[in-house]
Amino acid sequence: MADDSPPERRDWDDALGFTSLSRVRLDTLLQELLDRVGEVTATQERLRALLDAVVDLSTDLDLDRVLSRITVAACELAGARYGAVGVMGQGDMLAQFITHGIDDDNRSRIGPPPRGHGVLGLLIAEPHPIRLPHIGDHPQSYGFPSNHPPMDSFLGVPIRVHDRVYGNLYLSEKIDGDEFTEQDEQIVVALAAAAGVAIDNARLYELTERRRQWLQATTEISHVLLGRVDREEALQLIARKTREVSACDVAAVLLEDDGSDLVIEVVDGDDMDSAVGLRMPIRDDGLLSGVLRHGYPIVVDDLAEEAKNGNTDLPSEVVDDLAYTLLVPLSAPDGGSGVLLVSLARDSQRPEGFFDVELIATFANQTALALERVRAQEDRALVAVLEDRDRIARDLHDLVIQRLFATGLQLQSMSRLAKRPEIQERITALTDDLDTTIRDIRATIFELQFRPDRNDVRADIRGLAKEYVSTFGFAPRVDLRGPVDSAIPSVVRPQLMAVIREALSNAARHAKASAVEVSVTVAGRELLSVVTDNGIGIGEIRRESGLRNIRERARHLGGSFALRSNDPQGTIVEWRVPLE
Repeated sequence: MADDSPPERRDWDDALGFTSLSRVRLDTLLQELLDRVGEVTATQERLRALLDAVVDLSTDLDLDRVLSRITVAACELAGARYGAVGVMGQGDMLAQFITHGIDDDNRSRIGPPPRGHGVLGLLIAEPHPIRLPHIGDHPQSYGFPSNHPPMDSFLGVPIRVHDRVYGNLYLSEKIDGDEFTEQDEQIVVALAAAAGVAIDNARLYELTERRRQWLQATTEISHVLLGRVDREEALQLIARKTREVSACDVAAVLLEDDGSDLVIEVVDGDDMDSAVGLRMPIRDDGLLSGVLRHGYPIVVDDLAEEAKNGNTDLPSEVVDDLAYTLLVPLSAPDGGSGVLLVSLARDSQRPEGFFDVELIATFANQTALALERVRAQEDRALVAVLEDRDRIARDLHDLVIQRLFATGLQLQSMSRLAKRPEIQERITALTDDLDTTIRDIRATIFELQFRPDRNDVRADIRGLAKEYVSTFGFAPRVDLRGPVDSAIPSVVRPQLMAVIREALSNAARHAKASAVEVSVTVAGRELLSVVTDNGIGIGEIRRESGLRNIRERARHLGGSFALRSNDPQGTIVEWRVPLE
């Protein structure tokens, strides 16, 4: 074969003694050397990219952002079109699924995220790296749901936090090759190890932040309750703060009443508004009785299911949409007790660390002490009112009645001296008026005197609202403001109760409402009663016998009555009278 190399090359070859065969080998060796140099350079670039990704993960302390960054970094390092991180939940199932490569619209069309079946479950059953050239060829492949993008090659790697599998990293569709390589696997395994450290740091930071938030909530409640606050406002504050800090869907406060029933006092959240005021007998075998009797928190994975099976005191129709739930005792030094309920709805994703039982229990203990202080304030206020009533009653009896009685006797004596009949009739009429006044004052004294079996105005209004629970299917909300017990005179009290009863009856018969509120406010020398519903509205009024009675009661007391539409729907019944 002729040597077609240049003359200069042939001269050098001859001088060095190379043959054609040795030149071919040299070219091959040079090419292999160049290829290896290129591989080393590519490897160095991937290692540099891995180091950059690890540094990037270590700079973020938000867990959701860390999980998203892990997914994106894995796709970039391994050259994958699609990636996801699945976080382990209860029962070896995926509780959270963060994706990359699929936009929000396509993700919503695909449907609910996977729970860990099929090929994804391989890593859950055996947490070791898995590489598959074709997902569909594996025996455990279930296929993909409709609207899911096609995926073929697959790489899965577990993510461990302190030797416990926290979740799995899934990659699919190698962009520049048919399948993922061993080097891809090694790179992703190294990233997963760094991801475990970053996740642990983010979780520790979140735990510290949650502890700070619970401490801040406890401090805020303590500061608020150091001042003058009403019991219902205190309970509302506790429920609201519990829901905000725990990121739950429903927070409720249940308090023991007479040692035999639990009453749902307040609820923060839309799922159990209709349960306010509901009374439940404390069963010996119920979850709530266990919390009250033993004084320790109870975690329930599915409260609705427990209620359906009859394992809890709460009726199933009240909690039919609640799943993860924490029941924490509220124990007061005087022996009074209750339960703080913290719950997630069935369709909600449980936040990381939702059941910080110790933190919530500490918060509940502090709030129980704060509630005890509010109760002591109310008791002192009640004692002051009762002492004032006793003083007024004594003054009326010892001073006013005696003077009126003496005046009546003097008038009777004068009537015998009067010779003109019209003067005698006038004196007799005045004497009768004095007798009537004395009877009214004695009735007032009787009302002022404290009797253990007599309910106050607040209790009467709440009791009236509870009478309509079975009619409405829910408990009307009651909001009482001002000195309702002491400022409303006995002549106004029965009128007020009749007005509230009539308004509730009208709402029950005609409104078709899902929420009703009774508000009674005493401000200055005026009483304002407002009954609001979110029903179908006023509409055409064919008969107004009930409304006419409300209007007449207001007119008789020198007050006013108004009926108007509620915004955006419903009716407002407003009754306003002076307290002179």
